[in-house]
Amino acid sequence: MIQRIQTIYLIVSALIMGVLFYWFPVVLGENGTAIIERDEPLVFILIFVSIALAIISILSFKKRQTQFVLNRLNIISNFVLLGVFVYRSLTLSGETLVSEKGIGVLLPIISIVFLVLANKAIKKDEDLVKSVDRLR
Repeated sequence: MIQRIQTIYLIVSALIMGVLFYWFPVVLGENGTAIIERDEPLVFILIFVSIALAIISILSFKKRQTQFVLNRLNIISNFVLLGVFVYRSLTLSGETLVSEKGIGVLLPIISIVFLVLANKAIKKDEDLVKSVDRLR
């Protein structure tokens, strides 16, 4: 059923990643060169994959196991994206630029939290279905 709580969690996760793409600032180094850009191929692909996996997971509401696996893949892609952000932000030199990194680096963590909540709700539904099948 599409009106389950995991659908809300997945929609929030997809919206967070969409906001990350449109709102993420370009992090500039001391000499004015771009350290992280949203148009960078790796960052763009990881954000797009995360949004696509969330949407596909929402649409596969009848297959709970597939939904669970897609959410796990989405969590992995968010961790890779977070790793890219952390690696690139650690290559910045100087303490004066720390405040300019922004909250965009933290948005994949928030998305991961919602994906974990969605997985818990999917697991709860799966356990409920199995318990009903046991009674037959």
